This record gives sequence, structure tokens and C-alpha cells, in this order.
Amino acid sequence: MTLITIKLTIKELELITALASDQLFRKEYIDPKLPGYKSNSAEINLGKVLVTRFRSLLDSGPLKKTTLARVSG
Repeated sequence: MTLITIKLTIKELELITALASDQLFRKEYIDPKLPGYKSNSAEINLGKVLVTRFRSLLDSGPLKKTTLARVSG
């Protein structure tokens, strides 16, 4: 697996976290009701872990004092 590093502002990280969380909700609860939908539980679980990591970055104290966040993964 290749690791990448990106720089995000707090606002950008908040936005991408919210968008990812909304997308996961859709994939987990709405899409399965559509005809022909095929669930990918591994992808949903990976997404949940990623959103949790993003939220933990937002909740950490030192990050709020900086203007940029580095996210590796």
C-alpha cells in the first residue's frame, strides 16, 4: 500500500469528514434498498475507520491551534 501526505485546512478537513460520513450513510442504509445494488462491506468498514481517524484529528487539541493538518494514509 502506498502512503500519501496531504495538507488540509481545518475547514477542508471538517468538510471532507462530513461528506465522507454522509456518503457512508447513503451506502450503508439507502443504496441497499435500490434494485441490483451489491454491498461491499469491506469498503464500508474502511470508510468508517477513515472517518473515525479524521474525526479524531479534528478533536485533538494541538490540531486546532494550527492552520494546516497533515493526513497520512
